[in-house]
Amino acid sequence: MPYPMPENETERNEAVRSYHIMNSPPEVAYDEIGELAAEICECPVSYVGFIEDDRFWMKAKYGLPDDLEGCPREIAFCSVTICGADLVVSPDLQQDERFKEFYFVVNDPHFRFYAAMPLVTPEGYSLGTICVMDFKPHQLTFEKAESLRRLGHQVVGLLEHRRRILELDRAMAQLDQAHRDLADEKRRSEELLHRILPEPIARELKETEKVEPKFFPSATVMIADICGFTNFTRHTEPAALLALLNRYYSEFDRAIAAFGLEKVKTIGDAYLAVAGVPEPVKNSAARACAAALSIMEACRRIRRERERLHLPFFDLRIGLHCGPLIAGVVGTSRFSYDIWGDAVNLAAACEAASQPNRINLSQEVWGHVSPCFEAEERGGVLCKDGMAFPMYFLSRLKREYSSDEEGLLANQAMFAELHLNRAGSGA
Repeated sequence: MPYPMPENETERNEAVRSYHIMNSPPEVAYDEIGELAAEICECPVSYVGFIEDDRFWMKAKYGLPDDLEGCPREIAFCSVTICGADLVVSPDLQQDERFKEFYFVVNDPHFRFYAAMPLVTPEGYSLGTICVMDFKPHQLTFEKAESLRRLGHQVVGLLEHRRRILELDRAMAQLDQAHRDLADEKRRSEELLHRILPEPIARELKETEKVEPKFFPSATVMIADICGFTNFTRHTEPAALLALLNRYYSEFDRAIAAFGLEKVKTIGDAYLAVAGVPEPVKNSAARACAAALSIMEACRRIRRERERLHLPFFDLRIGLHCGPLIAGVVGTSRFSYDIWGDAVNLAAACEAASQPNRINLSQEVWGHVSPCFEAEERGGVLCKDGMAFPMYFLSRLKREYSSDEEGLLANQAMFAELHLNRAGSGA
């Protein structure tokens, strides 16, 4: 049979769903209100029910079978009640045009009396009813009708409390998610900070929001530069060029990490690293030389691989100098850790005076590393500024410190000499 429908049915259904009341577990408060309604109205049956779409469902019931949870909306008495906003009373259902053809009036259990208060939200949506029923005609006194109205208001109060709890739960869930998102963002920011800055510097910046520049009386600067890079770029696809640079620089990163150097930056085809910064070490020159030889070994390995495939490769010049320098962070939105001083300038001069696939040392570096390394003396080498400086080509590690015939790879004895373990962390 057709059933009446409120004018705001679409919005009413959305309101029902917003309370998450349908199919919710039994609650004592609803059960007690339903039982109290039956006692006050002296009726054998009562229930608190809700209607969503074409379904009527009972949240609480009294005097009805345990397995009865609801019925189709078309045979529910409350389908009529929710179309209004006030108490509906039918003293004799068989004589009431609104209900006399209803299934449960015509058929078992043959209800005869019905009174129900619609559960109207503060926004004006009738979600369901609190109802009392009898199997014989019945009259409600004014006082009992008013009591049923008030009980209906109490049920609406329970529903509003439920909605506030749901809203609070949602707000707490959103707050928890916001906290997780904030923690994730903080973690990502810290990871990025630690990737672009040395660990002690990142920690200082995080703790104090600034980094004081520091003077280092002795550190060793290494500059590596690709020979003929400008000409190479004119004949190479950008993607292929970037991939090849990445292959070389990844090997450089591994080499300097193994010997405790800090990568400062890359500028095009130039690669700048330093030993003894940001934490001073006594053997910075030896660490830098061992790293430079390891880089040359990687370049030779890449060259052999690419020559077999008839692919282009890079030749490398490396320059090293040790001396005093200043290190610090520059920039406010994009931080950069950098080094300045004569040690950097003289390392650049050593690199410029080097030759393809050679490592050029200043006299200061050689003075520190001669016990463990072999070198070729060059005498005074004229630099761009017109001055001549004593320089050396680093040849190899001495045999007692080398793990390969060419003397490019350090053995355990060399790592011990440098106070490093094989992974490159301080011993």
